[in-house]
Amino acid sequence: MKKISLLLVFFSTSIFAQWNNPHTGSANQNVLYSAFANSPKTLDPARAYSSDETRLIAQIYEPPLQYDYLARPYKLIPQTLTHMPTVTYIKKNGKIIYTIYNLKIKKGIYYQPHPAFSKNNIKDPHDLNDLKNTGTRELTAKDYVYEIKRLASPEVSSPIFGVMRHYIVGFNAYAKTLQKAYQKNHFLDLRQYPLKGVKVINQYEYQIKIHGAYPQFIYWLAMPFFSPMPYEADLFYSQPKLKEKNITLDWYPIGTGPYTLSENNPNEQMVLSKNTHYHGEKYNGKTLPKVDKLILSLDKESIPRWNKFLKGYYDSSGISADSFDQAIQLDKSGNPVLTQSMRDKGIRLETSVSPSVFYIGFNMADSIVGGSSKKNKKLRQAISIAIDYEEYIQLFMNGRGVAAHGPIPPGIFGYESNKNHFNKVIYFWDGKNIKRKPIQAAKKLMIEAGYPNGIDPKTHKALVLNYDVASSGNPDDRAQLNWMRKQFAKLGIALNIRQTEYNRFQDKVRSGQAQIFSWGWLADYPDPENFLFLLDSANAKVKFGGENASNYANPEADKLISQIKILPNEEKRLQKIRELLEILQEDSPWIWGVNPIDFTLSHQWVSPTKPSAVANNTLKYAEINPTLRAQLLKKWNKPILWPLWILLGFIIVIFIPLIVTYYRRENRSPTKKY
Repeated sequence: MKKISLLLVFFSTSIFAQWNNPHTGSANQNVLYSAFANSPKTLDPARAYSSDETRLIAQIYEPPLQYDYLARPYKLIPQTLTHMPTVTYIKKNGKIIYTIYNLKIKKGIYYQPHPAFSKNNIKDPHDLNDLKNTGTRELTAKDYVYEIKRLASPEVSSPIFGVMRHYIVGFNAYAKTLQKAYQKNHFLDLRQYPLKGVKVINQYEYQIKIHGAYPQFIYWLAMPFFSPMPYEADLFYSQPKLKEKNITLDWYPIGTGPYTLSENNPNEQMVLSKNTHYHGEKYNGKTLPKVDKLILSLDKESIPRWNKFLKGYYDSSGISADSFDQAIQLDKSGNPVLTQSMRDKGIRLETSVSPSVFYIGFNMADSIVGGSSKKNKKLRQAISIAIDYEEYIQLFMNGRGVAAHGPIPPGIFGYESNKNHFNKVIYFWDGKNIKRKPIQAAKKLMIEAGYPNGIDPKTHKALVLNYDVASSGNPDDRAQLNWMRKQFAKLGIALNIRQTEYNRFQDKVRSGQAQIFSWGWLADYPDPENFLFLLDSANAKVKFGGENASNYANPEADKLISQIKILPNEEKRLQKIRELLEILQEDSPWIWGVNPIDFTLSHQWVSPTKPSAVANNTLKYAEINPTLRAQLLKKWNKPILWPLWILLGFIIVIFIPLIVTYYRRENRSPTKKY
């Protein structure tokens, strides 16, 4: 009978106590729950440049400036500085030859607890948490200077070096000096190498000197690239035993911001926890940060993520194509609104036009699709017409986007879409609307390019083009790639799709091995220069390691980009942008792609937020009502017990005869022997 009693206890406690909540702990904790589909590749602020990476490090590291959370148009304000940088112009013959930024940081800011600031006996650590001795020290100006030096280090290979080498005085020469030193010694103590254009003035003040006038430089000072880095971090992470275990700055940040990365398992879960040494910040009378933790769970598939959101296990969510009709409907005016089922749950919808562009790039160094010849240009134009992005937006984005006409997205100065200003290479004005040119126009261009009906004159077979894309091979990706193959087939072109994992794909683009590829760009700062520099030959990916992934080069375009970046947002700048766009549209180095519209859903226990296209350090403003969440989770996720009771009854029915038989045998009277 003891076995039966134990079985009943097991069912009444163990199984019944574990329901479908994927999170440990109580639902009324002051914790935000969210998901990530792709693991970050690096968390080093000098290297990280993707939105997945910035989402994390912007909560940990503190560049000197930040964006005012509520101000629109966007406005920069101090983050660790006492006041906005003092800007001085050095002129010669009336021309600005240097711009000097003086930055003064606040006193009393300290780093998060970290082993780099303490002595540890490093034997065989599994991760950073195995090193129990931690320390801290005060933030100083030399930490900001050290990080700027890291941007030129061959150990780091920062993606913005290609841009900064044109501006920071002495930066190019500094990189060459470090390269020579690195060949002799693979650990560089950057304190021993002075940089002409950046210097420490005193413990709390430093100076940056750049060539000429570059008004957009101040925006860079709000990006993680210019966050402070203590030299102790470089020294600590250079230890061979740590490198062997991949314990590096790529995975274990060390910052002064409101959160620390307390758990780092990119294959399962990443946790941001309040920094106990955070210097504090007040906003609207409240102390920041407001939530204690953000728990991010790896959840690659869109449908399971969506179902967990509906159950309340994730606090906010995007909307995948599979879930769109369940969440959104159109009102009488054609505007997206929540469905009744979403409103019944108190879910809130926020929409915003993303200042971003997702495009297909041509490698302009390629002999077939690249170059400036009329033949290759017409081939690019024909393909640009054939790929029907209006159809793509409806099929795969549920209408959440607009077809791009150039590199500048909506919401950024210089974007225009009207009967006088649109991409006339791909579209035409029919008297009422802007429409994509018919496929016949693309086929005519194919003939002019030397590929009638898509036939390659060298092989007398269909022209074969290679399309590289980072893809996991999930059903959504397969459907989109099949659609893309059909678009090229309209012209008789055979598209060879080469799917690779993300790192290999990046290497292909970086080395110029990709012929045609998918790419995208999200605004770093709200200025057209941040998109136009993607087509500046000085930023070519292969030659200079910059962000011009298509390796496009046109001296006339370069000249206009240089003029545009120093002009204020006035009519003269707009005219220059129009001139430039005509050149870019004619050359067609990109298939211009899509400007997306972001849809975000939040549960009622999450306080309303202000969507920001450029600010990334917004977690500290997030606020929740954990008590309400706990109540609603209990209401929405009542356990369905009847299957368990049926199972328990079935087990009892099976075991009763056995128990009765056993009992009778044990209590049977002994047989007498005569």
